[in-house]
Amino acid sequence: MTEELTHINEKGEAKMIDVSPKDDTVREAIVTGGVRMNPETLNKIKQNQMKKGDVLAAARIAGIMGAKRTPDLIPLCHTILVSEVSVDFEFTGDDYIKITAIAKSTGKTGVEMEAMTAAAVSALTIYDMCKAIDRGMSIENICLQKKSGGKSGTYIRR
Repeated sequence: MTEELTHINEKGEAKMIDVSPKDDTVREAIVTGGVRMNPETLNKIKQNQMKKGDVLAAARIAGIMGAKRTPDLIPLCHTILVSEVSVDFEFTGDDYIKITAIAKSTGKTGVEMEAMTAAAVSALTIYDMCKAIDRGMSIENICLQKKSGGKSGTYIRR
């Protein structure tokens, strides 16, 4: 891989890239990740028995809000108009919640960071809402699965 780093200037300093010459295109990013926990914790989430409330509802809203605030958290991200963000959950086995975050936009730069932030903030919210009974939870495998749009085209994780 010999591509140059776009967020570094000729002096080695951080910079925000200029996206003004780019064309507006429809862009989408799909990110997955998850939270591993004790089976008892997952069971309480499934039965909506956590004292803080509906864990997945809170995590979904937090993920969507996180995606919308991405440029406030990641210093060199552009502020973009996000047209859609979704966060979904799937129970995998007896100890894992898989998170799928999708972000969409029409603009000059991608939405990978918004989808990554949505997945990460959702996972952190699950941890926060359940930590009183399970401090051993782990946030795992947050990664880009697919992105489309823009000059570089479509990427699909192998």
